[in-house]
Amino acid sequence: MKNITIYFILFFFLLISKVMGQETFESEAKRIANKIEKITKEEKEALKEEVEAVNVQLSEGKITQQQADKRKKELAEARAVIIEEKITLAQNELNDLVQKKVDGKIKEDSSKVYMIRWKSHKDSKDSIHGEKRTTSQFVFAMGLNNMMVDGKLQDSNYSFIGSHFYEWGFTYNSRLLKNDNLLHAKYGLSSMYNNIRPTDNRSFVVNGDQTNLEVNPVNLNESRFRNVYLVAPVHLEFDFSRPVESNGKTYFKTHRSFRFGIGGYAGINVKSKQILKFEEEDLKYKTTIKGDYNVNNFIYGLSSYIGYRELSLYFKYDLNPLFQNNLIKENNISLGLRVDLN
Repeated sequence: MKNITIYFILFFFLLISKVMGQETFESEAKRIANKIEKITKEEKEALKEEVEAVNVQLSEGKITQQQADKRKKELAEARAVIIEEKITLAQNELNDLVQKKVDGKIKEDSSKVYMIRWKSHKDSKDSIHGEKRTTSQFVFAMGLNNMMVDGKLQDSNYSFIGSHFYEWGFTYNSRLLKNDNLLHAKYGLSSMYNNIRPTDNRSFVVNGDQTNLEVNPVNLNESRFRNVYLVAPVHLEFDFSRPVESNGKTYFKTHRSFRFGIGGYAGINVKSKQILKFEEEDLKYKTTIKGDYNVNNFIYGLSSYIGYRELSLYFKYDLNPLFQNNLIKENNISLGLRVDLN
């Protein structure tokens, strides 16, 4: 796990480079999609204004109800023809784009297949789908980890850059109000890995009910203390994704805009171990020592995140100390990035 951060960063940039390689096709497809949406929206707005003008004439007694109904029908049919013609032109653009992709004129990651289907104005009422009131996400988070004592960060005792946390799990996201998308209850189950790396060639030594940092007699290349937890996080999430209006109906979607969550977590410690690496006579050694180290069997704390769409800045803080009976109470604190994938 020593180089997992480097590997993750390399993977991230590799993923970005692949996405950039297919930007041409996707951006063109998106442009055409936006064009079709704009056509439909503009023509509907124009029809709405024309119908309003007919209603004004009717209210002023300039035309009869029968004449007004006939005129509205004629206007709707005329706009339908215009929409059909304009969308047909946009669809031709899409067909040309797809043909270029098939002919190899547009570079694209061959491992991905894009299925695009455009619907005409006749069945556009089915083209927008809202999410279920409760959805599920895969969550992954990683970042810096350290300890706090009386509000002070213990970066002199533990490496600031070298101490990390990792978390992954599944959550459910339930919209609390039937007709409003702002408030959500987010709850699930996660595995949490908290790593701290002592400085100055020190490691943890258990002395009765005390767990102390002491200088190791061996010159260590690495000293790492890891605790693994199974936790149940619960958050109240504020999602500012705007609802979509279509044909008089409101459709809700999540993770489309800014979000922030406040809440906490509680769980149990499932594993504690110390990993020591050193060299002697040109031989490399790695020692893994498992035990309870007087670590608290339970964990509970506060957590919060704020971000845009799937990516968030993530903060968590253990309210109970890491060790049960130590004279100095050290509480774990973490700050990193979190990804929630629908």
